[in-house]
Amino acid sequence: MTLKDIHCCVLIPTYNNHKTLRRVIDGVLAYSGREDVIVINDGSTDETVSILSEYGNEIRVIHNDRNRGKGFSLRRGFKEALGRGYKNAISIDSDGQHLPSDIPLFIEKAYQNPGALIMGSRNMEQAGVPGKSSFGNKFSNFWFRVETGLVLPDTQTGFRLYPLEEVNKIRLLTTKFETEIEVIVKLAWRNVEILPIDIQVIYDSNERVTHFRPFQDFTRISILNTYFVILTLLYFLPKRLFLFVKKKGLWKIIKEEAIKEGETNFSKSISIGFGFFMGIVPIWGFQLLVGIPLSVYFKMNKVLFLTAANISLPPLIPLIIFFSYKFGGLFYKNGVQLESMQDLTLDCINKNFVQYFLGGTLLAVFMGLSAFGISWLIFKLVRKEV
Repeated sequence: MTLKDIHCCVLIPTYNNHKTLRRVIDGVLAYSGREDVIVINDGSTDETVSILSEYGNEIRVIHNDRNRGKGFSLRRGFKEALGRGYKNAISIDSDGQHLPSDIPLFIEKAYQNPGALIMGSRNMEQAGVPGKSSFGNKFSNFWFRVETGLVLPDTQTGFRLYPLEEVNKIRLLTTKFETEIEVIVKLAWRNVEILPIDIQVIYDSNERVTHFRPFQDFTRISILNTYFVILTLLYFLPKRLFLFVKKKGLWKIIKEEAIKEGETNFSKSISIGFGFFMGIVPIWGFQLLVGIPLSVYFKMNKVLFLTAANISLPPLIPLIIFFSYKFGGLFYKNGVQLESMQDLTLDCINKNFVQYFLGGTLLAVFMGLSAFGISWLIFKLVRKEV
C-alpha cells in the first residue's frame, strides 16, 4: 500500500534545519514519489536553499519570503496539496526527530479510517526527551481534553496525517506553533475522528535544532487555549451535552453515572459536593469556567458535578442570593438588611455586597459539605463498592 492509495502527499515545513533536512527528505522519498513531496522553506538563512536545489524540480518547493512560522508554512502546504487534488497530507518535521519509516503506519491507518486525523504518538517518557517537551505535551493534552472531551496521548506531535477536505472547512487564525493545536481542536469540534498511532522518536542534541521559544510561544498557546476554553464553555460543551442528553435521556445518564463502576463512593460524593459549591459560590458567570477545568484536573465525575452545579438554575437564583445575605448576616452586617424576598433589589445588593459575598461563599461551603455528606451516606446504603 502506498501514498497514492489514499491520495496523499507529504508536507515538510523547514526552517534552518540543514543538518537533518537532506536525511529527512531522502527518507520520505523512500516511501513516496518525488511529485508527492512538498517542502515549505520558512525563510531559512542557513544552507537550506542550497540543499533543496539539489533535488531540482523533482519535488515541489515553496519558499516563504521571510520566517513566518510553522503554522503559516503548514497552511501554505495545505493549500498547495488541495490545489493538486490530494485528499490527505502527512506532515513530518525536518529536525530529524521523526522517522520516515513510520509513514506506512499512517497509510494503513488512513486506508482503514477514511476522513480521520491520524496523530503520531511519541513515547515522551523515554530517555533523551527534553523535560520542557514532556511538560509542554502534558499541558497541551490536558487543555485539549478540557476543550474537546477527548483524550490523546500526544497533542504536540508534528507527525500527522490530515484529512484535507475537513481541514479546508475550518478557518485557521494562527501562524506559529500554536496552529498545530488550533487545527486539531477545530477538527475535533467538527466531530472528525482522531486516531493516535505509536511512532518512533529521536532527540539528538548534536543535530536537532528547535525553534520553539518557551516564553513567546507558550504565551501564544496559553492565549489560544483561553480562547478555546471560553468557546467550549459558552457553546461547544453545552452543544455536546445537549446532543448527548437528547440521545440517551437525562435521568438515564445521571443514573448510569451514579451507579457505574470504576469510581469510589467518596469520589462520586466529592463530585456532587463540588458541584453544589460551584453552583452557589458568588462568582456568577465564571462558575463553570472555573469548575469544569478543576473537575477535569481532579478527575471528578463530570456528569454528577454538572448536575449538582445546576442548583443555580434561574428560578433558584433569587433564593440563593437571599439566603446568601441571610447567611452572611450571621457574621457581618452593614446597611439595609433583607427581611423578605421583596427587599431583594439591585440597590440593596449594591449596599450589602460584602455581606452577600461573604454569606454566598460560606453558604457554598456549607451546601457543598452537606451535599457531600448526604450523597456519601446514600451511596454507602445503596451502592456496594467493588
